[in-house]
Amino acid sequence: MDPRPTLSASFLAALLLLLVVVTGAGAETPLRQPGKTSLYERLLTRPGARLVKDPRTDRQNGKLIDAFSRFYVYERRRVGSQTWLRIGTDTQGRLAGWVAEERTVPWKQQLTLALTNPGAVRERLVFFAGKRDLEKVLQASNPGETARSLIRRLEGGGRDKGVVALEPETFVDINEEFYLLPVLEHQPALAATGEPVRLLKIASVTADNPETGPPAPRSRPRGEGSQDYKAAVVFVIDSTLSMGPYIDETKDAVTQVYKRLRDANVLDRVRFGLVAFRAQTRDDRRNRQLGYVAYRYVDPSNVRDAHTFLEQVKDLREAEVSTQFFDEDAFAGVVMALDSIRWEAFDARYIVLITDAGALDGRFHQDKVSGQPVESTTGLDAQRIASIAGEKQVAITVFHLKTPAGASNHLRAESQYRMLASNSRFQTEAYLPIDGGSPRGFRRAVDALTGAILANVADTGAGRPPIRLTSPGSQGGTAETTEQNVRAIANALGHAMRLRYLGGIANTRAPTLFEAWISDRDFADPRKQTIEVRVLLTQNQLSDLHMILKKIVHAAEKGRIKPDRFFDSLRSLAAQFGRDPNLAKSRKATRLADLGLLGEYLEDLPYQSQVMGLTQDTWVGWGPEKQIEFVNTLKRKLRQYDRYSADWENWIDIAQTADGSGDDVYPVPLQDMP
Repeated sequence: MDPRPTLSASFLAALLLLLVVVTGAGAETPLRQPGKTSLYERLLTRPGARLVKDPRTDRQNGKLIDAFSRFYVYERRRVGSQTWLRIGTDTQGRLAGWVAEERTVPWKQQLTLALTNPGAVRERLVFFAGKRDLEKVLQASNPGETARSLIRRLEGGGRDKGVVALEPETFVDINEEFYLLPVLEHQPALAATGEPVRLLKIASVTADNPETGPPAPRSRPRGEGSQDYKAAVVFVIDSTLSMGPYIDETKDAVTQVYKRLRDANVLDRVRFGLVAFRAQTRDDRRNRQLGYVAYRYVDPSNVRDAHTFLEQVKDLREAEVSTQFFDEDAFAGVVMALDSIRWEAFDARYIVLITDAGALDGRFHQDKVSGQPVESTTGLDAQRIASIAGEKQVAITVFHLKTPAGASNHLRAESQYRMLASNSRFQTEAYLPIDGGSPRGFRRAVDALTGAILANVADTGAGRPPIRLTSPGSQGGTAETTEQNVRAIANALGHAMRLRYLGGIANTRAPTLFEAWISDRDFADPRKQTIEVRVLLTQNQLSDLHMILKKIVHAAEKGRIKPDRFFDSLRSLAAQFGRDPNLAKSRKATRLADLGLLGEYLEDLPYQSQVMGLTQDTWVGWGPEKQIEFVNTLKRKLRQYDRYSADWENWIDIAQTADGSGDDVYPVPLQDMP
């Protein structure tokens, strides 16, 4: 007889029933959007929406839901004259209850907007009641003047029935006070002047719930007055051969600034840091002599006087041996400054890149042994790094020393640094060439920059309000012109940072309205963006995107060897991972978008994707050089997704679940989508 205990038949039956109940509880899935196979119906709740257990018995009661929370739709039911929706916080069957459909807004795509900082370079954004009200301004013979007149009238207390609200005068930082401006509709249009713009119907998700009050902010400002306003300036300097004079001038300039701060008794208001960079080579012996690719000499959080600054940079000097290429790893220095500094401790945040060379980014150099492109050690390019800086609200200024020795390098380096210095949040391109690379001209430019930053800090401390400034003029030319442009750019950046700071201490929110139409471009200057589009991706969606994109990269690298087989590789991927394997078999599927490989949430986004439009003929026609650049671009996006996944502080629970059971989302900038 077996002495081991046995399970009775009744116990096994009960256990089996329990397993069925448990596994069945999560088996329900949300309703799919019409015509979609993988996108579920989503909604946002209007202010005053209530969650009830059963609409047949307690429709008048129920718990108030935070205004504009996001839910998935699991079921529709008609009860009397009303339609009710059974909703859940995620796609895994976590049901919350029922809500009246009339108290919700359908949200087909998880698109939301972040306001750019108006600063000194664009007018405040106007929120129009209807699309026709917006189009009247857009089609005016001079849209900029028409909008400006409307804004001034509203600022003076006037009213206009076609306008719902104005953008706040101070800036709302989405990274410190998360808000939702979800996109409900979008369509392209042309202004009367011929410039393309995009019209967006949005809903404000910052409106206060009249019964529960405003939502609590994610973070609070450090202080209540302008005396708390602090600035950090981190110099990122090329420390290779030929850079000695500029290193010395930078050290001396910072020393002089600290003396001015000490004399004014405001040493704690402005801090300086310094990061130096070089580049790796294939020669281990030379690498040992070079010592580092990027090295932080000074952390602005730990230095508050000239003596300490000079003590920490006393070993900084130009390299004694050359690197492999004229270009250096400037991006390694900038990324170290972005990642290693506690920027949240400062209100005004500046990185000043100083170099006479271009940046390694995989486009211009190939390794002689492996034949592979020479990338920055960060694996990122100017566009990706500018995006990271924008998220951290750090303004990057580039002093490009156009020395005679680098004449053949100037044009391509300028294109890199203009992109790096173009921050969509601040709407200002802070690229400053120093023609001829004169150390004296460089010093005058640095003095002008630091002087403008100090003046901005002083104005904020004194409580003087920001004034509207003119944009920088043409760049280059005489030393006087360069100094004027340095001051104009520094003032524009400082103005934008002050608006952000003042918005923080005043707890400024996005406009309190419900639905409105806006333009994504400034009426007076369509080159200026009024908003940035974000795609709210769940962890699963971001993971799927990363996985598929990685496989596309692998297929593309194989396709460089056999270009005519590239699309066949993609078809194989689509059959295995696509939402509909039959799409991969269709000979009518000639674009990557037709294969259903990258997910339906990419299909209707308001932008043109190079990846989604890729065809076999396009791939073959590109040739090896452009194919390599395409692969490198995707690899950089993959590294960006890794950063997003690890950025746990900025994952948002827009389902407003107290227990964190909802699908958290990350606001991925549209430009970072494939």
